[in-house]
Amino acid sequence: MVWVIVFGGIALAGVVMLISYAVWLAHKASDVWREVDMLAVRANELAELVGQIQVPDPAVRPDWSSDRTIRF
Repeated sequence: MVWVIVFGGIALAGVVMLISYAVWLAHKASDVWREVDMLAVRANELAELVGQIQVPDPAVRPDWSSDRTIRF
């Protein structure tokens, strides 16, 4: 009879630990998804900023004889 109580206690502790681990893992997964969502927002912001960059046309500046010319 004592062994039934001992093994029952060990099984109960294992179930409690398994449930606790599942709850902890769910919270961590939620944190990871929140960070992935924020990363997507930041990537969209970066794409908008890069889209606003305007490279000047070499035809606008006549002193640009070549892209490979270096003048001092």
